[in-house]
Amino acid sequence: MKQKVLLTAAVTGAGDTTAKSSYVPVTPKEIAESAIESAKAGATVAHVHARDPKTGGISHDLNHYKEIVERIRESETDVIINITSGGGGDFIPNLANPEAGGKGTDMQVPRERHEPVGSLLPEMCTLDCGSVNFGDMVYMSPTNWLREQAKLIQESGVKPELECFDTGHLRFAKQLIEEGLVDGDPMFQFCLGIPWGAEADEETMLYMKNRLPDNAHWSAFGIGRLQMPIMEMAAQHGGNVRVGLEDNLYLGKGVFATNEQLVDAAVKKLHEAGVEVMTPAEARIHYQLRNPYGGGKS
Repeated sequence: MKQKVLLTAAVTGAGDTTAKSSYVPVTPKEIAESAIESAKAGATVAHVHARDPKTGGISHDLNHYKEIVERIRESETDVIINITSGGGGDFIPNLANPEAGGKGTDMQVPRERHEPVGSLLPEMCTLDCGSVNFGDMVYMSPTNWLREQAKLIQESGVKPELECFDTGHLRFAKQLIEEGLVDGDPMFQFCLGIPWGAEADEETMLYMKNRLPDNAHWSAFGIGRLQMPIMEMAAQHGGNVRVGLEDNLYLGKGVFATNEQLVDAAVKKLHEAGVEVMTPAEARIHYQLRNPYGGGKS
């Protein structure tokens, strides 16, 4: 039997990428359409952030998320929806007043971060499992906040994808599992190559893979030019995969990509390696995901 993987398209993210590429979707309509086109190209999952249609920056507006989700669900193309629960966690140090965040700080408490997930009940959501130096800012996700957020996700029946940007995040994700805050077989995502988190290389990936619980599923992604190499490497070692404009803007050197082009390229590379991509229906059953169209879990 051929290996099958879950392929995620991370279609927009929250980073300052819209000024770099016109292909990064911004409005709810554009984000939904990009998710749908990615699914048509072969993606199993669409990982969704919302953006402010006027500025292109991050948006926490529930109405933006609602429009994205409704457009995807009302389309004739099936795809699993994975909403970020990272929310406002960006802290910019203010040297003149260290107790307060500087310009660009964007912080939300756990219930605010959970609101789009709890209100719209996608099949999946991400849960960033710790704080990290993220470029020149600090992404803040304290352990007591994470426990609260994990409990909210658990009560919603949505499957968390435990995002680990460094090895300590993996340790704490396992602690959440030990404390009974994650139901069923856990799903991990290794986020590799982000300054200044875990390296995007095979040694780091296997280090993290080898420390997973026995019943865990995992995925990995790399950023920039390492997106496709890490995608192929993860599949080679039995993991799920992710591509998309959240993590990488280019199809090749100097050639800007669309989400569907990145998905299509990933599908072709996987097929060449003898790996098939799960359909959304297959993944809902395999990973025991809730059914967004009613009837509980698939």
